[in-house]
Amino acid sequence: MKTMTQQMGKLFGILLASMVFSGLLAVPFINLLYKLKFQEKKYESVDFRGRKTLYNKLRGWKVGTPIGGGILIIGSTFLFSFLFYLFTSFAINWTAIILFMTFFLFGLLGFYDDLPKLFRLQKSRLLGLRVRYKFLLQWLAAILIAYLIFEKMGVDYITLPYFWGKTTFHFEGWFVPLGATLIVFFCNAFNITDGMDGLSAGLLMISLVTLWALTGECIFKGDVSLFLATLIGALVPYLYFNIYPARFIMGDTGALAFGAMLAVVALMIDQSAILPILGGVFVVEAFSTLIQWGSMWLRNGKKVFLIAPLHHHFEAIGWDETKVVMRFWLAGVVLAFVALFWASFQF
Repeated sequence: MKTMTQQMGKLFGILLASMVFSGLLAVPFINLLYKLKFQEKKYESVDFRGRKTLYNKLRGWKVGTPIGGGILIIGSTFLFSFLFYLFTSFAINWTAIILFMTFFLFGLLGFYDDLPKLFRLQKSRLLGLRVRYKFLLQWLAAILIAYLIFEKMGVDYITLPYFWGKTTFHFEGWFVPLGATLIVFFCNAFNITDGMDGLSAGLLMISLVTLWALTGECIFKGDVSLFLATLIGALVPYLYFNIYPARFIMGDTGALAFGAMLAVVALMIDQSAILPILGGVFVVEAFSTLIQWGSMWLRNGKKVFLIAPLHHHFEAIGWDETKVVMRFWLAGVVLAFVALFWASFQF
């Protein structure tokens, strides 16, 4: 018990150190973003018929808020971890490499998505990367990450807990496409959810803390716990400045990276079966968008929601932004409790 308490104390110390480190960088970084005009430029959203959308009315006033919160979190996590590994006896291994590779690859894809928003570039000036090619790159990155989890960490299993026990399924090589599917889904689901001040960051905090609590029974717990402690610490200052009215926002750089990271951590610690519960808000947000697209495509433009994803629908019917965010956070907390309860049958 004493050893476990000491380990937790050290992890909380790392979390606090990471929080202070990221906090010291936050204000100068925000000022730099304003100075460089690293902001989304004004534009008008139109639907597939070329008509102005409700999004312009709801979100137009936020144009000009700097994009770059994801860069701060990822950058401070990388830098703090580098210094930690440099000045301690911890040895970097494949678990850490895969975690940082996930951050780098999906962060890079997200940054590429952010460039047109920042500079209003035409697709022809940005290598003409269309949506299907972006998805292809996401799939390639996800397959690489899932393969490394399978090959280097020896993970090919998913455990399904239930009230009277658990069943562990070993997929062998099929783990790679299954893992890649989970990664691609959650990176896009998180990106869809990132649409209100504090919404996605608060839900991310809830999910990360829950996964952190579940690393206790994982054979890779040391490296994953260390990474999560560092990431949670780096996230706190961002959330402080991202709460309404936001000083800066995450952007696709952070959204794609953090969504993919949730799936990768869940795969590593064998909690991918409960991830759809823990990340239930992300799942609902993603499916609300898919349902809206499908309805408009199949029903000649008719919508199910006033606007998708779901958080904008509630905003459109008159809810204040802060009310939507707080209630979605509350839903995230309840789902985290359900996920922890469900996961308890696994141990």
